[in-house]
Amino acid sequence: MTVTTTTPSSAVSLTGTGLHLSFGANHVLRGVDIHVDAGTTTTVIGPSGSGKSTLLRVLNRLHEPQSGDILVDGRSVLNDDPDVLRRRIGMVFQQFNLFPHKSVVQNVAMGPHKLLGLSSDEARDLALRHLDTVGLKHKADARPSTLSGGQQQRVAIARALAMSPEIMFFDEATSALDPELVKGVLALMADLSTGGMTMIVVTHEMGYARDVSDNVVFMDEGAVVETGEPEQIFTDARSDRLKTFLSQVL
Repeated sequence: MTVTTTTPSSAVSLTGTGLHLSFGANHVLRGVDIHVDAGTTTTVIGPSGSGKSTLLRVLNRLHEPQSGDILVDGRSVLNDDPDVLRRRIGMVFQQFNLFPHKSVVQNVAMGPHKLLGLSSDEARDLALRHLDTVGLKHKADARPSTLSGGQQQRVAIARALAMSPEIMFFDEATSALDPELVKGVLALMADLSTGGMTMIVVTHEMGYARDVSDNVVFMDEGAVVETGEPEQIFTDARSDRLKTFLSQVL
């Protein structure tokens, strides 16, 4: 699959400092610090239940942190309308969450039309451009149920891109896909990364983390245990917890 890269008009940095979140007695995030430079990709790895997905949801304020701060380009956004922040951050989940009764292009155009105020024609034109980006313009009028899982996930990515986000989050975006479909979605994500999009990717795909990331964050038990460039993380791990994790997944 060959896709056209999408370069954001202005990349931004994202920082989380001292982020804590508990659900009752379950302390899910324990003082997490994370920084992603503008136009770079950070992957977050770690065992199940380590707080990776929750971290993404806190960073776009689907969950409000109980303490700590979130900064975009060095400015705190905790006092902003959370809906405004979420429009700046595109998020792609494990599940595609496409509307089955609408066509592919209607799924992608809905956000720009309803939330950004584009006319129906403008939103459709924008949606078609982003479907072209992910290599699926020829499926514009199809229903999601006629697409493969990998194609549906690429539509979900196009839908997120159509909102013109400054940052993209991917939460285990390939984990629900059959192995033969994973490669195409990872290639698209890599293309976005080289296009200069600021990205945080929660993934269990260690090859992607090693080859595409600018930085890798290893989390365990709600805390960041180790952070570094891929070469350091994968060949010179410092903490015993990271060494144990890598021995189990590589």
